[in-house]
Amino acid sequence: MTAIGSETILVAGPGFASATCRVRGVLDRVGDKWAIYVVDRLGQGPRRFSELLRGIDGITARMLTVTLRGLERDGILTRTVHAAVPPRVDYELTPLGETLLRTIGQLAAWADAHLGEIEEARAVYDARSCPPPCPEEPAPCEET
Repeated sequence: MTAIGSETILVAGPGFASATCRVRGVLDRVGDKWAIYVVDRLGQGPRRFSELLRGIDGITARMLTVTLRGLERDGILTRTVHAAVPPRVDYELTPLGETLLRTIGQLAAWADAHLGEIEEARAVYDARSCPPPCPEEPAPCEET
């Protein structure tokens, strides 16, 4: 184990990624905005691909496919193919996915509880960081 600054790096044997690297990979997956939306929607029960696609504003079919495959690989959800014409595929959270759903719920509750403070901090920062626009120009720091 090696400490560099405030980060501790676990040195693994040959052929093994460090624990820090592996954890980062998991956090990249579950912290992805599309993964959070998928887990949230599946928290309401099993869903078909088309239901997820319609229920998540802004996601493309390709990105939903990539997200679902990654979450299935990580054991967060299961994919069940039903013998029907046309084939029917359902996605559902696993017990591990249910624990992630609770964690996402806690994060959303934190954001909701502190929204006023965050908006106030943004306003203070923007007032300090953004020069006032000329009357004929739009504000340079408006969020898109």
